[in-house]
Amino acid sequence: MADDIPPDTKLLLKKAFDAFDREKSGSISTDMVGEILRMLEHPVSDDHLKEIIAEVDADGSGQLEFEEFCDLAARFLIEEDAEAMQQELREAFRLYDKEGNGYISTSVLREILRELDDKVTNEDLDMMIEEIDSDGSGTVDFDEFMEVMTGGD
Repeated sequence: MADDIPPDTKLLLKKAFDAFDREKSGSISTDMVGEILRMLEHPVSDDHLKEIIAEVDADGSGQLEFEEFCDLAARFLIEEDAEAMQQELREAFRLYDKEGNGYISTSVLREILRELDDKVTNEDLDMMIEEIDSDGSGTVDFDEFMEVMTGGD
């Protein structure tokens, strides 16, 4: 998971890690994890905190080495990215849902997909739309739109 973190973000994490590694031992106590998460505005319950620590403290030492710290941070960074993406897609959906009905027509979805990839064939568009509009209603709600745009299930 830590491998997914961009280098500039990893550098910031290293600075944060070093700030908590007061003894410069190369690790921080798992006791500090709750405090760090609160500072990052991600407060968690004690039970959830224990689960997180058990998962990221791979060697069970009670200390987090830098890579384990990055694994911890990656969980929250990925969550934020997903939330931000969903919010952006919701705003984009609203732009196309001009009447505010909570859905867009499949013809509008076809235009959006064509704008995103001008090399997509009509056959591919037909297949995508048929898959998304499985009930044949001719409309796509936000959840279906989100699925198309993120490739999710």
